[in-house]
Parts: sequence; C-alpha cells; structure tokens
Amino acid sequence: MVLQKGPSRSQLWGYADTVGVTVTAQVRPGGDPVHTKTVLHQGPGMVIWKVMLPAEDDVTSSESNVTINDVMFGDVWVCSGQSNMQFTLSMVNNFSSEIADAENYPDIRLMTVDQQWSATPKFDIEDIEENWTRPNKDAVGHSDWTYFSAVCWLYGKYLYQTLNRPIGLIASTWGGTPIEAWSSNDAMRVCNTTSTNHNSVHASIAPQDKPTQLWNAMIHPLLNMTIYGAIWYQGEANAGAPDSYACRFKAMIDDWRSKFEEASYGQTHAVFPFGFVQLAPNKNESSMVKGFPDIRWHQTYDEGYVPNTELPSVFMAVAADLPDFDSPFGRYSIPNPQHNLYVVNYLDVAHRLVLSALQVAYNNTSMGRYQGPKISAYFSDIGYHTLRLEFDHGEGLGVVVNMNYTGVGFEVCCSRNNQSKCDGTDSNWQPAPLKGSDKYGVTMGSCVDLWTMGVRYLWRESPCGFKNCPVYTKENDLPMAPFIVNGIL
Repeated sequence: MVLQKGPSRSQLWGYADTVGVTVTAQVRPGGDPVHTKTVLHQGPGMVIWKVMLPAEDDVTSSESNVTINDVMFGDVWVCSGQSNMQFTLSMVNNFSSEIADAENYPDIRLMTVDQQWSATPKFDIEDIEENWTRPNKDAVGHSDWTYFSAVCWLYGKYLYQTLNRPIGLIASTWGGTPIEAWSSNDAMRVCNTTSTNHNSVHASIAPQDKPTQLWNAMIHPLLNMTIYGAIWYQGEANAGAPDSYACRFKAMIDDWRSKFEEASYGQTHAVFPFGFVQLAPNKNESSMVKGFPDIRWHQTYDEGYVPNTELPSVFMAVAADLPDFDSPFGRYSIPNPQHNLYVVNYLDVAHRLVLSALQVAYNNTSMGRYQGPKISAYFSDIGYHTLRLEFDHGEGLGVVVNMNYTGVGFEVCCSRNNQSKCDGTDSNWQPAPLKGSDKYGVTMGSCVDLWTMGVRYLWRESPCGFKNCPVYTKENDLPMAPFIVNGIL
C-alpha cells in the first residue's frame, strides 16, 4: 500500500459494529498514537471511524486489532476512464519485456477496483479485483482486460524514474462507458441535462452506462483517501453526441476535486492535478470530421491546450498522431468492423502524459518542453491569398514542419458572408497547403475571392500516420494539438 506523503496527511477509515468505540492508530512502533471514536455514518446503519495520520500502520480498537504491513508514503494517483485506460499491459507492444521489468520497481504499489455499478453512492468498495500489491509478473500482466492498466502502470513507472519516490496507482475503469457514468448527480446538474447520449460498442445500453452508476460504485468509495492526482482516458463513448462534452468534462473534474477535498478534510488539494489523454485515431480513413475531432477540442474546454483558465492544473497527452490500425484488439463487429480504438504502443502516450505531469503537477522542468507549438497570432494577406500562423508568441522555440505532408493538415473556412459561423450553411472548409515555414510559424494558402472565416488543424477522426503530422516541437518531438478557430481572419 502507498499512502499520500507529506505535507498532506493521509486518512485511515473503517467500519465497526458499535458507536463510541475508541480507535487508535500508530504509524510505527514507538510513534505517537492517534485516537478517534466510532460514530454513526451518514450511510444508513453504518458505524464508521476516521483517523488522520501525522504527515509523512498499526490500528487497534476495543473491538479488534489490525496491523497493516508494507505501507509506504508517496504519491497516490487514481487512473480512470473507459477501455483505453482499462487496456492491460499484457496487450501492449513488447509486453513481455515490460512485464519482466516491473519487478525492478518495488516502490510502486498497485490496486485495481472491481467493476461494479450502483444507483446510489457506495461508502465502501464492494470488491477489489487486485488488492494493494508490489509489481510482479502477475500483478501487472495477469491477463487481458483484467489487471493491470497499461497507461496507469507506465505513467507511474515513468513518474518514478524522475521523482524516485513511492507511487501508489489505483485503477478504476470500465470499457465502453460514457463520461456521465463517472459523474455524480451534482456534476450532472451543472450541465442542465441528465441524458446519456453516447456511442457504445455494445448493442444495448447497460446499467454501467447510465448516469452516476460508476461514480457511485467505483469513485465515491475512494473519496476518504488522500490522493495527489488523477489521470483519465475516455471520450470515445461520447463521440456520437459530443456537444455537451466540454461542460461534462469540466463539471466532472471540478466535482471530483471538490468531493475528494471535502471527504479528506482538506488533505487532498482542492485543485489537485488532473491529466488526460486526448483521443487517438480510430478508423483508417481520413474523411470523418465529426465526433472524435469535437471531443478532442472539448477536452480542452475549446481552448486547444491545457492548463487554461477554465481547466487549471489540468495536463494532457496529445495522441492524434498515434494510430494503430493493425491492432488486433480494436476490431468490432458492432457497430463497424473497421473501428480500431486502441493504441497498442501506449509507451508514447504515457511518456507524453508524464512530460506534462512533471511540469503541471510537480513544477519539475527537468525533462524540457511538455506542450506542442501553440498558435499565438494570425496574419492574413488578402493580396497574396495567404494566412500566416505565429507559434509561441514569436519566441522561436523551435518547430519541425513537414512541408511534404500530403494529408489534410490545415484547412481554412471560406465564405462570401463575413459573419459566417463556418457551420456549412454558407461556407466550406478547404485544404490550406503549406507554402513556407520558419522557427516562428507557418504560411499557408487561404481563400481566393472569399472571406477567410476560420482555420482548423488535424480536424479528422484519424488525421495522420504514426508520428507523421505536419508540425512538431524540435525538443521532445511533441505534436501541435488539434484546434479550430472561427471568425474573420
């Protein structure tokens, strides 16, 4: 087990039969004991005790004694989402070497929550698929779709390699589930609807897909824990109706933060770090402009990057350039045999996620740049019919531009109406081939004899081949994130 290290204090809790029983906790023999009493919990008929440990576990009561051995203090991360987070290490490329390497990280501890759903909030985990354990061949590579989560493990492993401190990883995942299922009633009310419109690979709506069901059973029981942060990989199940995702995602993050902070009596930070993976490509064709592109944009609250004002202390890994169309795990007969949702090479996903986490969650700049190029200015030349995009406020931080890119990278919205919203009613999106580049930005073709009313980038479900998009950073080889801008340029 790993409990959250100082300066935060970790909370232990449990259940008893009698109200008023004294419970004593001691971190180590000879350490200062901490005392509390059992009280009636808000849950019906439940008697609970909670004790806050000193910042850094024998636990005794008049009813019984409990000794917890092999406890370490480090950073605790919750890993959640749908199948791309559930996807296990036994299914990734080079899985045998990764699984064999796991035993070299004894200071990382793992736990996997069993898949449960509930119509009401649960106060304890109904079942644990994998109890706290040290990494070994079975603990990280038990079997496909069981334990342990590939992204969660690789994220913790790469964090440990830089931080050199104990890491606790809790996987709580369920494939094919929408964001509504992981949201509380409070979060659902923020977006003014309780509907769950989503695409699922299942032929019918299952109980776990309904609003709040997985929050109630698989997240709510964890709230008493002091955690450092959370990572998230989800969105595919909402691609069929993406319009509400920006509100849903922000509401869920805000709600998780609020409830973890409240239940831990302020020991979990009120704005704890929250990381996510932008959706990777899906079908092996480049014409799809709805669904996945919208979700990627909404994952950033329509900013194109994080952290931002609406999503503080949020970080991400861009995965739009990491397709794996030959993955044996991504083919479904329902609804489409060409679907390929899974990036079997999750090493790149985890590496990019950790680059972001180190800077956003730990203020650690040792690994260098963590974001792709960001657009800071637009310059339109109506005489030469060109549009120039400036990167990173013209600081010349170093970009690599593939001038020979033949796919659909940049596009411009062209219209005769200079008030067009680029929704297709009075406009159309046209490819904007690159005409030049330097370390400060790129120049592309724009609209001829029409208003240039918008620009977008990588606005496809599967925009490019493996690490073969048009624009990357020179340092750390990070892709520019997908974006869209509407309005006269």
